[in-house]
Amino acid sequence: MFQTFTTTADPSKGAARLERLRRAMGMKGLDGFFVPRADAHQGEYVAACDARLAWLTGFTGSAGFCIALKNVAGIFVDGRYRVQVREQADMAAYTPVDWPEVQPGEWLKKQIAGKARIGFDPWLHTKSEIEKIEKALDGTGVTLVPTDNLVDQIWEDRPASPSGKIVEQPLEFAGQSSAAKRGELADELLAKGQKACAITLSDSIAWLLNIRGDDIPSIPVVQGFAILCDDASVQFFATEGRTVEARFDADVSLHPIRDFQAALTRLDGPVRVDRASAPFAVWQILTDAGIQIDWAEDPAILPKAQKNPTELKGARAAHLRDAAAVVEFLAWFDAADKSSLTEIDLVTRLEEKRRATNALMDISFETIAGAGPNGAIMHYRVTEDTNRPLEDGNLVVLDSGGQYRDGTTDITRVLRVGEVGDDEKRCFTRVLQGMIALSRTYFPKGRTGRDLDPIARYPLWAAHQDFNHGTGHGVGAYLSVHEGPQRFSPISEIELLPGMILSNEPGYYRNGAFGIRLENLVVVQKAPTPPGGDREREMLNLETLTYVPLDTSLIINEMLSGEERAWLNAYHAKTLVLLSDQVTDAALQWLKRACAPI
Repeated sequence: MFQTFTTTADPSKGAARLERLRRAMGMKGLDGFFVPRADAHQGEYVAACDARLAWLTGFTGSAGFCIALKNVAGIFVDGRYRVQVREQADMAAYTPVDWPEVQPGEWLKKQIAGKARIGFDPWLHTKSEIEKIEKALDGTGVTLVPTDNLVDQIWEDRPASPSGKIVEQPLEFAGQSSAAKRGELADELLAKGQKACAITLSDSIAWLLNIRGDDIPSIPVVQGFAILCDDASVQFFATEGRTVEARFDADVSLHPIRDFQAALTRLDGPVRVDRASAPFAVWQILTDAGIQIDWAEDPAILPKAQKNPTELKGARAAHLRDAAAVVEFLAWFDAADKSSLTEIDLVTRLEEKRRATNALMDISFETIAGAGPNGAIMHYRVTEDTNRPLEDGNLVVLDSGGQYRDGTTDITRVLRVGEVGDDEKRCFTRVLQGMIALSRTYFPKGRTGRDLDPIARYPLWAAHQDFNHGTGHGVGAYLSVHEGPQRFSPISEIELLPGMILSNEPGYYRNGAFGIRLENLVVVQKAPTPPGGDREREMLNLETLTYVPLDTSLIINEMLSGEERAWLNAYHAKTLVLLSDQVTDAALQWLKRACAPI
């Protein structure tokens, strides 16, 4: 099993660990300290050695941070985790803070009346992040102080840094050689007069060098840093003791990660640095060395997000393979005695079905299987302690994905246990209507994720309902299941470009009762001009990649329009065609019933 069910944090120790942190703060002359859920590469998922927030507080969500002061410790979490943080952290020691509605600078101003020194690890925060907080604190007596990581000093049994193998992502999956990618990015540096670029995002480095690794659970990356020069050469810095199976050409050199700082000081400027992703420490090192910095986006981000034809071909193949595995699972679930099943049983059986493809490299994230009220915890992780038996009337949110050499998948379906009420069915139907609306959307070139996000929300808004997460996130090509910069979100200003893969996943959550989320992956593509359309007007639409039946027994048919019903029937008809020769006979019989038109 890739997924484990052990409890990864101990909330009962949160108060004692907080007191130890406060003593360490006092010894450093600090009045506070930032503890983010972040590593030096700003990835969403972190290695065990970087899970400082979970170790300190017990909160295991994939986003958030703690600001520990002498008399209060705030845990800042977004809408996905406001239920979870209260269940995991000691509420006598920690205070949940609704973020981003409440920003850290504003919170600090309210908590601190006079002067104070707030420490932070400069390798775990970006320049833009620190600048934003400092701007909010301007005119106060509160200052931010870069310092050693105090959590590391009190974490006696902290795990070692990962040093997994480095493997090649072959051209048959990558679609473009590393030399060609480096050449294109080097040309961009030359055009802008930049001598070099510091790249700190692990997935950017993996894409640029056509390598993959296993340093982070579920994300096939190698943790490290890279310096790309204007001659297309790359210095790659990673922890030592690795097995290197990838073959690098003469223009790529591998170095110990400890040499990265010294290498930065030897560069000629201007050096391109991404203010939004590079550690604050990179700015410190270059500034102290007197090297000119040119702030600009990581040059790999947009090319990585726009999948090439080979990557899109791989994505379609991976989704078809993954869909067959999910259908095998759904057919099993439909026939199973549900009275004896638990959430862990679902996770285990689904992973078994994916493993049976003989192509699964890993799961793309820990499967979310939330039954009944656990479904309302948006990023719920089942453990041996929380494992819930399935009960009649439950809805089960099942959010899962696989990592394959040719693509990354992410799919959410809602399972029904016995009979459910009309209220749940109405909510399910509204969520489905939102998913269909976004799937059918045409939009002009130049639109952003913020422009499309409301489309999936409108059916819920009309019923005075909503969900506290973005409608969709970007997805990599055998890389991170949550890839930037593209997303469907109220705050996303990134233009949606052909080749970008995103999730389409509206939801609805009723705390203490149930959750609903439906998710397909889609890819942005150029839309053909219909008869009578303006040929000079470039329009885009979304190609659906995920083809797995949606439970029509949860739909209130009269709520659907004729166009919505036609879309759903066409979707199911295509699902049946695509998967008929991919599944076993037993699963095929279930598939035919599940895809029957309504």
